[in-house]
Amino acid sequence: MKPLNKPYSLFSALWSSSSYYSVLILVFVVPFFVISVLVCTSGSSSWTWRFGNNILETDYSSSLAVSTRSRPSQVLEAAEAHHINSSSSSKPNETTTHLLPHQIGEKQEMVWNDQGLGADEVNVTSASAVTIKRYSRLEKIEANLAGVRASIREAARVRNLTSTHEDPDYVPKGPIYRNANAFHRSYLEMERLFKIYVYEEGDPPIFHNGPCKSIYSTEGRFIHEMEMDNNIYKTRDPDEALVYFLPFSVVMLVQYLYAADSHNTDSIGRAVIDYVNVISDKHPFWNRSLGADHFMLSCHDWGPRTSSYVPHLYHKSIRVLCNANTSEGFNPSKDASFPEIHLRTGETNGLVGGLSPSRRSILAFFAGRLHGHIRYLLLNEWKEKDLDVQVYDQLPHGVSYESMLKKSRFCLCPSGYEVASPRVVEAIYAECIPVLISDSYVPPFSDVLDWKSFSVQIQVKDIPNIKTILMGISQSQYLRMHRRVTQVQRHFVVNGPNKRFDVFNMIVHSIWLRRLNIRIEDQVE
Repeated sequence: MKPLNKPYSLFSALWSSSSYYSVLILVFVVPFFVISVLVCTSGSSSWTWRFGNNILETDYSSSLAVSTRSRPSQVLEAAEAHHINSSSSSKPNETTTHLLPHQIGEKQEMVWNDQGLGADEVNVTSASAVTIKRYSRLEKIEANLAGVRASIREAARVRNLTSTHEDPDYVPKGPIYRNANAFHRSYLEMERLFKIYVYEEGDPPIFHNGPCKSIYSTEGRFIHEMEMDNNIYKTRDPDEALVYFLPFSVVMLVQYLYAADSHNTDSIGRAVIDYVNVISDKHPFWNRSLGADHFMLSCHDWGPRTSSYVPHLYHKSIRVLCNANTSEGFNPSKDASFPEIHLRTGETNGLVGGLSPSRRSILAFFAGRLHGHIRYLLLNEWKEKDLDVQVYDQLPHGVSYESMLKKSRFCLCPSGYEVASPRVVEAIYAECIPVLISDSYVPPFSDVLDWKSFSVQIQVKDIPNIKTILMGISQSQYLRMHRRVTQVQRHFVVNGPNKRFDVFNMIVHSIWLRRLNIRIEDQVE
């Protein structure tokens, strides 16, 4: 009788097999299979992913992670291969990319953002889906501006009188600046990022035009500079602009629409209302911010009144005004003061410069007709009464106004009917210390310039004490102020074409600072 068969044994069968490879399979595959089962049944893991400056907390139900490389100003996107299916997310500006099972864990691609304006946010919800929020251009612009604000604040911590930034043309330094380093940092950032869109609606002579040979020349010169195609700040793409310019000239509105001696400016107001209605109907930008990132510019006395016909223009927009009177609604945190410059020929040739301090024989000088209450007080107190303080309502025959400026130590700059006066810049051009006599006036570029370092400010009630106040300034102090006036000239000189740090660029910088004070958000549909 045959013996009973022994129970079948996998191991004995394998060991009795003549196949060497079968033995290898038994030794290596089985343990690997057991370990794999243990790994797959383990609990979910949580880990932290640092992307740029953001830390993303991500929970996974799989041990498989997505590998990325991080660089500044980059956007994480799933590789757009033919085997990856993309579907739109239920949230705006988001895309959910689904990976097929055999693609899980494939390497993803880092792609440069086309604007270089920061990274999109990546939200990984599972091993099989990647949610990408794509920021709008406006959100990226605002993110950039947040970085600029931080860099300027950091620069402001440096209290040196000289900027620490390199510049081939000019390095701000000295006490004429509130903070030379912060100003220089801000100016360089402006040149790098600031873009202005000029609305094309409207026709000359009221729009896209202005006077260049009058007391209102800075209004016309600025408008003409913004019309030039080679202007580094101008953009034809409104979506990349940080601010929007309303290119109407109040001087031209008055010239063509105001009925002489009518004292009625409603026709001017209707023109501005109609213009704002046109651009707000045609473009989305005014309604998006209610005008907060828009600006108007006027050197006419009626600039503030003209803006009042459109409430948002008056209360929210950036108003760049010569008539910077805080008692009449000028708000320094959103409005900007710019200088009134009387260019009789349209050029500044021969206007800049004067005698050396030792050759200036006149203590103080003013010449001008009766024009407002302050001038009345000045003329009544000092007109032709003192050889040191020479005040005239009309110069003697044969005496040159410019020559008197250039041989005077101090030049009196009283307000007229409105606070601004072209005599401030005339004094700076002539290297004569400006003496500002006004109430509620915000001098140009006060965010950057420390006017107390190169000018004298006298309250209206102190007009009788002008000589005493000026005589109290020592010779050494006067010489310091004189040097500072010559230094600050570059910020008030008109150039054609404009040059870095000149009056045009300083006006633009004032607008740039106001834009940094606000944050604009996309409209919610």
